[in-house]
Parts: sequence; C-alpha cells; structure tokens
Amino acid sequence: MNAVLVKKRILVGVTGGIAAYKAAELVSLLCASGATVTVVLTEAACQFIRPLTFKALSGNEVYTGLFEGHDPLPHITAAKENDLLVVYPATANFIGHTAAGLATDLLTTTVLGFKGPVVISPSMNSRMFDNAAVQQNLARLQEYGYVIIPPESGRLACGEVGQGRLPSPGAVLEVIRGALVPKDLKGLKFLVTAGPTREPLDPVRYVSNRSSGKMGYALARAARDRGAQVVLINGPTSLDKPPGVSCVGVRTALEMRDAALEYFEAADVVIMCAAVSDYRAKFPSPNKVKKGSEEIVLEFIKNPDILEELGRLKRHQLLVGFAAEDDNILEHARRKLEAKNLDMVVANLIAQEGAGFEADTNIVKVLFRDGRFLELPRMDKYEVAQRLMDMVLDMRRV
Repeated sequence: MNAVLVKKRILVGVTGGIAAYKAAELVSLLCASGATVTVVLTEAACQFIRPLTFKALSGNEVYTGLFEGHDPLPHITAAKENDLLVVYPATANFIGHTAAGLATDLLTTTVLGFKGPVVISPSMNSRMFDNAAVQQNLARLQEYGYVIIPPESGRLACGEVGQGRLPSPGAVLEVIRGALVPKDLKGLKFLVTAGPTREPLDPVRYVSNRSSGKMGYALARAARDRGAQVVLINGPTSLDKPPGVSCVGVRTALEMRDAALEYFEAADVVIMCAAVSDYRAKFPSPNKVKKGSEEIVLEFIKNPDILEELGRLKRHQLLVGFAAEDDNILEHARRKLEAKNLDMVVANLIAQEGAGFEADTNIVKVLFRDGRFLELPRMDKYEVAQRLMDMVLDMRRV
C-alpha cells in the first residue's frame, strides 16, 4: 500500500466521455493503495459505464444525482467528508460549467463546495481541446488553484491524431498522491542522480550494473511532490520520466560527472543515488570486436569519483550519498560519509530481501555527520524517499 493514500478519502467524479472506462482502473488503484473511494457519475457518464462497476470496485454507494438516495444534501456531505476530488475524465462541458461557477448537477455542485485539492483530467477531441473557450476555461480553473493534468497526444476515438487522450490511471494516481503531501520544500532546488552508467567496450557491448533507477526516481518524485524544483540526472533505465521534473539523460560516468558539475552550483540539496561505474575501458574499440581467441584481456582505468569531487566543492549545498553494500554496512557507510564530506549517507545491504537492486521496496540505514543513526524498515521506495525528505528538511532547519 501507499502510505500517502492510506485512510485518505478520495472522491472520483466521472463525466460522459468515451474514456470513462479508464476511471474503473483508477478507482481500483486507489483502493489498492489504501484509500476509501466514493464515485460520482454524471448522467452522461452512465451512458458509457454503469454505476454497478464502481460500486463493486469501491465497496461504496455510487452517486448519480442530487435527488437520489437517502442523503438530502449529498453534495455537501461529499464535499465535507473527502480529502481530495479528482474528475477523470473531465469533458469540455464539465470544464465550462465549473469555470463559470455553475451548479447544474451533483458533480458541479459538489465542486463548488469542495475545500480540498481538486484534480481535473481533461479528455476530448483535439479540435475541442484547442478551442479558445476551452483553453480559457482551463486557465481560469488553474487560477482557482485546481490541478490540471494535460491530456496526452495520440490516436483519438474518432480516428484523428492529436492532443486529447486521457492520461493513464497510474499517471493520475501519481498526481493525486503528490497533491496530498505538504509543499514544505517549495523554493528549494534539488539535484538527484539515478540509475546505472554504461561504459562502452565497443559500439555493441558495455560494462554496467544492475541498478534500475527506481530509488533515484522515487526521490525525484518525492521532492517534486513537496514543491521543490528538481533536476534528475538519469543513466539508462526503462522507467518513465517523472512529470514535472527536469530530466537530463546520460550514459557514461564522465557524462554524469559533467552534468552533475553543471547543475551543482545552483542546487540547494544534492542527492547522489546513481550507481556510477568505478572503471571504464582504457581503449574502447571503435568497431565491434569479433569473436576470436578463447580468452580476451580488457584494460580498465578508474573513473572520477563524482561524489568525492562534489564533497570538495560544496559550499551551501546539503550533500547526500548512497552506499549499496554486501557486508559491514555501517563501517563502509561511515567511512564514505567522512571521506567524501557528506551530510548524510543512506546505506542498504544489496543481498537483503526487499532491499536490493530492481526491487520496489528498500530497507535502509541512515547515518548523519553528527553521529546519529536511523534505520528504516522495509517499505515502498517512494515512502523511503518521503522519509528521507523529512530528514533533509530537518537538517536544513538546524
């Protein structure tokens, strides 16, 4: 489960668009994350997907009208009892009515009385989305403080290609999660590195490691969600780039060093989570090496130690390093903390179940310059990242 969403009450509004079926998956994901979900369907939405679907997925009653059910004031009850309202999908009709402050059905009436975060995910034909009135309405809603998730580009239901596709439920879940965390890092600039590096042997082969980048990406998302401006320097991974984060793709350790030095001075907090290759081929072949003798000898030279260099350069920055170890974790982490002039080091045993490479969870030990030591139990990497953000915030307050 996602700790940010556990015990949160989420109100999901579904309007009458062809993509309304995707709302069923969003409700399922929210429930699986520990949230309590209530669904409001517009009359038009009921033409695309039935209330029974959402009742089965959420385990709660589904609301479709102002004057249905036993509650005489369902719009007030829904507005008071929920922590966040998400409209997925949001049609041009709903957007226009809401921007004008009109209360024409249960959903628009509920929006008027809702005091918590409101997330709106437009979905429509690209011709409609590009209409000046629709764009003006969206701009007005953004001025009101609503979170607008831009639609994606691609093939639409009508067969045309353009912007208007409803983002995936997973992407919307990420926005919802971010809307519920405090924005206590606003104004700070974060630099985060993530993933492996690849050191070429020839145009086909390279030396790398098993880092998936999941922990670094989680850190970038957590900092972004709490209001920070984030630059993510990422090695080659299969992960989707986090929306709202400035991503700088690199491949080799030397490229990562150059990028880190470029963005280091402007950063307030630097978190070096990438698994950087310690060595690179001294003479990488410009052509593919053909199979030949039974043995082949490769000569390697040492890569620059980026973290050590940043430790020497730091002035105002808070510098955090990571240490993936397979034995004597505290001893190695303490040595790294001192040798590289870090403010904090996050260490884990790579062989420990639930804490190694490519896992969705992590188990870490955190060491500080003042000698303090904390151990976090196994939890989702995003939750680990949020706990680390708490520690960073505490250190900056001192």
